[in-house]
Amino acid sequence: MALPALAVALVAALILFHETALAMVAIWARSDTYAHGMLVPAISLWLVWRVRASVGAVTPRGSYLALPLLAAAGLAWLLGQVAAVNALTQFAFVAILVLTVPAVVGWEVVRTIAFPLAFLFFAVPFGDFTQPKLMEWTAHATVFGLRLSGVPVFHEGQHLVIPSGSWSVVEACSGVRYLIASVTVGTLFAYLTYRSLSRRLLFVGVSILVPIVANWLRAYMIVMLGHLSGNRLAVGVDHLIYGWAFFGVVILAMFWIGARWREDEDVPMHGTGAQDTARVAARPTVPSTAGPLAVTTLLSVLTMAIWPLADRELARPTVPQVDQIAPLGTVPGWQRDEQGFTDWRPAFEGDSASTQLYFERDGTQVGVFLAYYQNQRENRKLVSSTNALARSDDARWARIGGGTHEIAVDGGVVQVRTADLREHAGTGLRVWQWYWINGRWTASDFVAKAYTALSRLTARGDDSAVIIVFAARRADGGADAVLGDFVGAAGPALAESLERTRKR
Repeated sequence: MALPALAVALVAALILFHETALAMVAIWARSDTYAHGMLVPAISLWLVWRVRASVGAVTPRGSYLALPLLAAAGLAWLLGQVAAVNALTQFAFVAILVLTVPAVVGWEVVRTIAFPLAFLFFAVPFGDFTQPKLMEWTAHATVFGLRLSGVPVFHEGQHLVIPSGSWSVVEACSGVRYLIASVTVGTLFAYLTYRSLSRRLLFVGVSILVPIVANWLRAYMIVMLGHLSGNRLAVGVDHLIYGWAFFGVVILAMFWIGARWREDEDVPMHGTGAQDTARVAARPTVPSTAGPLAVTTLLSVLTMAIWPLADRELARPTVPQVDQIAPLGTVPGWQRDEQGFTDWRPAFEGDSASTQLYFERDGTQVGVFLAYYQNQRENRKLVSSTNALARSDDARWARIGGGTHEIAVDGGVVQVRTADLREHAGTGLRVWQWYWINGRWTASDFVAKAYTALSRLTARGDDSAVIIVFAARRADGGADAVLGDFVGAAGPALAESLERTRKR
């Protein structure tokens, strides 16, 4: 009777959180990086099937102590929803599925199938945040290898120029696909091949390190092939094919070497070895009864149902949707410039309203971009991996560096994010970026998400905006001084414009 009860609870979870489940499936379907997610549930079921004898020998007893953990996972899902953090909602959703098992059938069952349950977390499409750092490491490693080979290199951000041509380290070159694939398969391989925890952890560590280093070698080899062949080899689609072929050889070699230290199945290991299976199967079992199973199943479903209902209530719009940002007032010492000095525009999407303005003073020009977000959801939110100053596939603009800079704005101090953008034609921009969240200023994505969640939970809405100011780059670094002067003068006008927009 336990299996039908657990199936009912899990189906209820899928129905209650179907939007999150469908969002994960959509990412699996459209992204090559996370396509493996479609196989993860099937692999987990197969892993459970392997130990079915051990599972069948355990008496299912639902755990009331698991209900608070289930509620905590539901709260985490709600926080992810109100803050529009997809990764948090998806991890919490998987945690809800996992914690439903001990809530309905007990912790002894969980101990028997602990790894299959934990493996489900690999279904979450997570890891894009590593791309900028992986791209940076790949660029530095490629430059190091080229110079070691005697090839002169001009290096600016993720862009390399060598005598035979120019190369760029874009998202596809970051190696994040190799890394995620290697860690997922490596973890499964370690579980199936080794019995001792130390060997399993060591192999997982190797599966993290090897794809990173292999991607550095791949990038270096591709650039060298192009350089030595006069750009006839390893260009266009070829370099992706060569990359996957090289990665496949490296990973197969890693598994072949790892298999030399495999541990046989009969090595004692709780819940997985043959001796343990026989010992567990030999224990007397007590049939489960319908009453307790029905109670734990009902309580589990009720515990899960609270959070989608709360999210529906919080998601109900409390004010009319903004369709226009309130006009920016006078900026002392600066005049509006109707023509502008560049056609660059930040790649921000899903906003309720946006505007881009230009100002001039004594021949010095500054641009301002404002994008306002309200009633944010998964596909229309302020802080998103798809929102960027310049995307990696932009044919004209590329981000070549960045950092932070402390400024005074509207009576407070903000640590804004800085970036240098270069147009392929040779011109460049110095850019400052920060956020406004219901009257609070921050440049941190994490803090912006926290402010958004707090505002929604306190019934203040989720009105937010990104503020981006930019000026032409200068060889003497004077663009920061120009932007600092402008922000100091424009800060009160910016704050007033955003407040008037919020109160409309």
